[in-house]
Order: sequence, then C-alpha cells, then structure tokens
Amino acid sequence: MDMRPIVAVPADRRYLDPHAYHMVGEKYLRALIDAADVLPIIVPALPDDIPSDELLVRCDGVFLTGSYSNVEPQHYAGKPSAEGTLHDAARDGLTLPLAKRALEEGVPLFAVCRGYQELNVALGGSLHQQLAVVAGYHEHLENKKDPLDVQYGPSHQVALMEGGLLRQLAGSDSASVNSLHAQGVARLAAGVTVEAVADDGLIEAFRVDDAPGFNIAVQWHPEWQVTDNEFSTALFKAFGDACRAHAAARQG
Repeated sequence: MDMRPIVAVPADRRYLDPHAYHMVGEKYLRALIDAADVLPIIVPALPDDIPSDELLVRCDGVFLTGSYSNVEPQHYAGKPSAEGTLHDAARDGLTLPLAKRALEEGVPLFAVCRGYQELNVALGGSLHQQLAVVAGYHEHLENKKDPLDVQYGPSHQVALMEGGLLRQLAGSDSASVNSLHAQGVARLAAGVTVEAVADDGLIEAFRVDDAPGFNIAVQWHPEWQVTDNEFSTALFKAFGDACRAHAAARQG
C-alpha cells in the first residue's frame, strides 16, 4: 500500500456558543485529497501546545487555507481594525511561526488567500486592511448574496510573470481567477519573487526566493472545484509532487 504524504492544515479557532471549535473548510481538504493526492491532517490552533518543529518533523507539507478572519494588524504594525472585523489570534499564533519554520526546513508550503496574507506578514510584509478604499484598486470582495458558483466564479485576469512557476503550470502568460478578499498586500515582504499581478496592479501571488523547498502563495482560491480547472489542478499536483519528494527524502 502506497502511503500518501501527510500535509498539515492549520485550523481556524471559532466559537459555536458555548464552546471553541477548530475548523477547516471541506473544500480545501477535498482539493488536497483529489488534486494533490495527499493525506491532509487538521492541526488545532493551539500555538502554545503545538511547537512548529515538533509538527514539521512529522509532516511532508503545510497548507495554509483561506478564512473569513483577518490577520491581526499588530503583527505588521498596522492601524487597529475597523469595528466588527473578525480576527483569530490563535490561528495567527500557530501559522505565522509555522510558515517561517516550514520555509527554513524545506517543507513544501502552499498558501491560499488568508494563508497568502499570513505568509507575507510572517516574512515582514504588511497588508491593506480595506482594499475598497485604496485608490487604484477595484473591488476584490465577493457579493455574499450571490450563489456560491457566482462568488467563486472568474472575476479578473492576473498576469503570470515570465520565468515563474505559475506561468509554467498554466502554460500561458495570464489566467482568469476568482476574487474573494477584502484585504491585500500593501508592502511585499523582502526576499520574494512576484508570480502574478491582478489587472489593477495588486500583487496576487509570490514565492520565497531562498527557501530550499517548494513554496507558492496565491491570493485567489484555486481549491474551488479544483478538478474542473486545469490550472488549479496543476498547481495542487505540483504541491503534491513536492510533498511526495519530501516524504521520500524524510523516510530515507
């Protein structure tokens, strides 16, 4: 029996009155199973009890999901968030150090939406908290009254950078992507290479230059109906292949 590589998927910590729960959207788990062919393991957002090194020695990849919560602005010296903004301090406490250690240790890392923003912050970058009020950018947030297929449907084009991983996987210099985010990169972290830029100039994908392992971070949601989109499927497969290579090396 072939053993699939294990991928750590940090959870959101949410209250369903009166208890706290640790949750991951099924669409991410299905994409990892169906397109990356890996075994996703949900990691509870208990940062004081789950040291990054202890987790990474047992895993072959890390996947950072999207979420309705936002990274707390204190992590990038940002202004206090608008009233009513959903935060998840427990997830921040787990993912920010975990992402950096995964990169340092060469553990394959794939980050999506909030995960993309987390990685930028973990590496010293900052975020626009409300893109809609920043001059020059169009609306990137979905209309939550629309059906899910419309919310996650194609929204705008991204230019894929020459020589980049995403252009290689897409076989094209551009791609149509969905858009479901209110926040975005303000100051891009140092030591990364831009992989994709939206039609309004917003940076929407990057990879970390000196990390010894596979890594990619995208602002959109390739997990949505992944097997119906060749580009998304190729992206998850590339991550899965990197996890398989890491597993083979880890097991000797």
